[in-house]
Amino acid sequence: MTATPRPFRARGAAVLATAALLALGACSSGGSPTPTVTPDTAAEKGAPPSPTMPSAWPLTGVRSDDVAARPALAVKIENAPQARPQTGLEDADLVWEEVVEGGITRFVAVYHSRIPKAVEPVRSVRPMDPDVVAPLGGLLAYSGGQTPFIDAVEKSGTQSVIMDRGDAGFSRDPGRAAPHNVVGDPKAFLDQDDDDRTVPPPAQFRYAGKAGEGTAGGDGKKAATLDVTLSPAQRSVWDWSGKEKRWLRSEGSRESVSSSGERHAAANVLALSVDVVDTKYKDPAGAPVPKAELIGKGKGVLASSGRTVSVQWSKKDQASPIELTRDGEPVELDPGSTWIELVPQDGGSWKAS
Repeated sequence: MTATPRPFRARGAAVLATAALLALGACSSGGSPTPTVTPDTAAEKGAPPSPTMPSAWPLTGVRSDDVAARPALAVKIENAPQARPQTGLEDADLVWEEVVEGGITRFVAVYHSRIPKAVEPVRSVRPMDPDVVAPLGGLLAYSGGQTPFIDAVEKSGTQSVIMDRGDAGFSRDPGRAAPHNVVGDPKAFLDQDDDDRTVPPPAQFRYAGKAGEGTAGGDGKKAATLDVTLSPAQRSVWDWSGKEKRWLRSEGSRESVSSSGERHAAANVLALSVDVVDTKYKDPAGAPVPKAELIGKGKGVLASSGRTVSVQWSKKDQASPIELTRDGEPVELDPGSTWIELVPQDGGSWKAS
């Protein structure tokens, strides 16, 4: 089922009520830009009234009095070995890792609370991306892609910002070889907002009030490591740091770091078992393009606060976010950033230890 998200003007009250109820969190770690909000006097001039901002960042649950009046920006970022180290992943509120051709992975990095100066390397869209980004009602920036995949993004109600179409905000890094050298300017991407986006984005998960009070922290088993095998070509390992109170990422046995030297880390790691099918489309080398099926349900594991807990996930249609439950009850994440691993049912696995 394909549904088109309505803009803020049409559903602002419902979105903000959802965000306020679901997005509870701890104090912000700072560094967030001051929001730009249209003065209330705009309504007197016939313009839509300015939104009342929620008390927490909707995509992290972190409390803030300065939630920005901007949509969510998602960016496709490469994770082949030639793409590392990436730039800007450390600033994302949500990062989805998905298997593409050859078993390598790509990310959909979603930005709202923090907007980096640059992201790199930006790559092309894939068939599961509309299901990932549609619930946000925002923008998706990518280098290009096959026409059916681009069409599917636009039909999902998401605004595309595409390098191959000549859209602003893309450049090349002279220090890297193509195609692993596309640099994106997130501010330039957001400046192309068509004013038909959901502002602020709706919460995608439920959050506890404080770190350690989420479902895993309260009911989970202690774990030092969550070892996720996505394919023979990609193993994503998460080690809990009691000092930093975050899960630290490695690519196999090698630490995963940004071009700035900052270790990639998350408050929550969510591994979801999904059916991955080969589509009828091929990449330039002739390999079938896989798609992770997100509309449906399955099993998963949530890692937060040095603990893991088994969960069930479901997604009723493209426009709906994923719902997490445990024994029929809603699951809450810790406030902070979340990485979502889309683990193929066939060939993929995870182990907490």
